[in-house]
Amino acid sequence: MVDFGGWEMPVYYTSILEEHHAVRRNVGLFDVSHMGEIDIRGPEALRLVNYAATNDAGRLVPGRAQYSALLYEHGGFVDDILVHMVAPDHYFLCVNAANQEKDYRHLQAINRFDAEVEFSSDRYVQLAIQGPRAEATIQKLTPVALGAIRYYHFVDGEVCGRPARIARTGYTGEDGFEIYIAPEGAVETWQAILEAGAEFSIRPCGLGARNTLRLEARMALYGHEIDASINPFEAELAWIVKLEKGDFHGRQALLKLKDSVRRKLVGFEMRGRGVARDGHPVYLDGRPAGWVTSGGPSPTLNKNIGLAYLPVAAAETGRLIHIGIRGHQIEALIVPTPFYKRGKS
Repeated sequence: MVDFGGWEMPVYYTSILEEHHAVRRNVGLFDVSHMGEIDIRGPEALRLVNYAATNDAGRLVPGRAQYSALLYEHGGFVDDILVHMVAPDHYFLCVNAANQEKDYRHLQAINRFDAEVEFSSDRYVQLAIQGPRAEATIQKLTPVALGAIRYYHFVDGEVCGRPARIARTGYTGEDGFEIYIAPEGAVETWQAILEAGAEFSIRPCGLGARNTLRLEARMALYGHEIDASINPFEAELAWIVKLEKGDFHGRQALLKLKDSVRRKLVGFEMRGRGVARDGHPVYLDGRPAGWVTSGGPSPTLNKNIGLAYLPVAAAETGRLIHIGIRGHQIEALIVPTPFYKRGKS
């Protein structure tokens, strides 16, 4: 158990390796109640969300979600978020655990619209059921036809007879669902999911497997790939920036930055012996040129992999680089990402 964003969280229940493989091959269950939730309601809820976030919430319809970001005025990340459109006057945001109070204050500070921002984390428990057997597991516990929920869509229904928001989203690179329920039913629902998934060898999963899974899928982690000093173009997240939608917080800075990106996030595989970790220096031709944001063994690929920032001119697939590990420069190779894609491992 470790402290994580003020929460006491399990790194693993049995082993990181076992839990990782359970998600890739069958199904895993994560308690991610540390994540934050913010509700935005009112006649101008859409205007606030579109001003606060980089993606275009105007493209959403009720029951659809999108990946987006909150930015500072200089273009760096406040946080990366999921935006769910519940109704034309109601948007539901899922935000990172350590950032939730900061995100709430940020939204309040820039709110000049006829909309209310509610910090609602205490009203939700979030459970993530991930893996190829996730749908079969949860379908036993809900009358909602899960097969009809498309990726990045959600339904407000029931799980275990209790009201639940069921979203086909996740942070593992696998199919799966994230469900939001009231805290009162959390323990019973957790146990029911484990029982429902028993025939599929379900495993409760901790932070360790969550990290190895999201790294294989090249999903950003705040404080590693993204933070206040990084902008979306550097993080290869330009696809969640819709400059054409009109004004939003940080847009003016991005307009100046988009044609002058100096560094880029790349993926690499270790060629020499050693495991890259966040903060390790990256060398080009013997000179420091960047740093590792995340790294570790890939249980699926049986390789040591990582993500790093490098100058744009050097960020070419197939280029040899070196990672500084314990005073030694160990050879690595820039490779395409994501490292793992469902059905193509």
